[in-house]
Amino acid sequence: MITTVCGKEIRVDGRLVRIARLEGDKYQYLDDPMAVVDALRNSGTRIDLFTFLQDLTATSPKYPYPMEWDNLAVLPLTTFDQWWEHQIGFKARNKAKQAEKRGVTLREVPFDDALLRGICEIYNETPIRQGRRFPHYGMTLDKARSYAGTFLNCSIFVGAFFEEKLIGFVKLTWDEGGTQANLMHIVSMIKHRDKAPTNALIVEAVRSCTDRGIPNLVYSNFSYRKKQSDSLSDFKERNGFQRVDLPRYYVPLTRIGWATYRLGLHHRLLDMIPESVAGKLRTWRKALYARKYRLDPQA
Repeated sequence: MITTVCGKEIRVDGRLVRIARLEGDKYQYLDDPMAVVDALRNSGTRIDLFTFLQDLTATSPKYPYPMEWDNLAVLPLTTFDQWWEHQIGFKARNKAKQAEKRGVTLREVPFDDALLRGICEIYNETPIRQGRRFPHYGMTLDKARSYAGTFLNCSIFVGAFFEEKLIGFVKLTWDEGGTQANLMHIVSMIKHRDKAPTNALIVEAVRSCTDRGIPNLVYSNFSYRKKQSDSLSDFKERNGFQRVDLPRYYVPLTRIGWATYRLGLHHRLLDMIPESVAGKLRTWRKALYARKYRLDPQA
């Protein structure tokens, strides 16, 4: 369910415990969280727990609510040349050059049916990515229009093409203050991995930010749950992204909300598994899917 409070869209999920967050959490932020909290309390809609992330303008806690530390992968930017010559790693720079040499071209594209058909083809390439089920496998044109069609007033799409066929794309979405742009979607075809289209898309995203004077490019989280490093975080680091820890607030609005927060039930069960166990489970899962679907182990 989505409700509008103080001009902001708020998503409410759950049945037994109803947890609300800003629609576009990590992509959009609250200018006045206290006003939103007060409005939610008086909205007449049962919301047990409201969570929001503090923006990048300050990394120290500013609000008097219960909080935990979250993180983002942030690439601070001044000029494109500064990033290309001093921030990107040697390996990532060579990969980006390789994409151009192998015929990958990039350009901004409109949000139309041609793009959506290309997105569907990319998402439906394989049911498994990075050793786990890919949740967007089986994407239809209508689902792609709904999934990729959010925040169109503050987003651009960049396509990576090989022989005029879309082999990867990125959706770049910026916040209202223009302090950051987020890689909301970035995905490429696995069969064209040798052409490094994802590296090329990062280059074009950086260029788009520096051309618009946006000082931070954000690539979701730097680390997830208790994982401190994996292939994705390594990829981000090679391209100059850094981990930035930010306060995430949890505001209980009912007794159920207080109990949920104090018992740690606002986290998924998977988050409570020790990383030593979770790592072994991921390795087993990846091997199982590789055998079942006869996949390249790197997919």
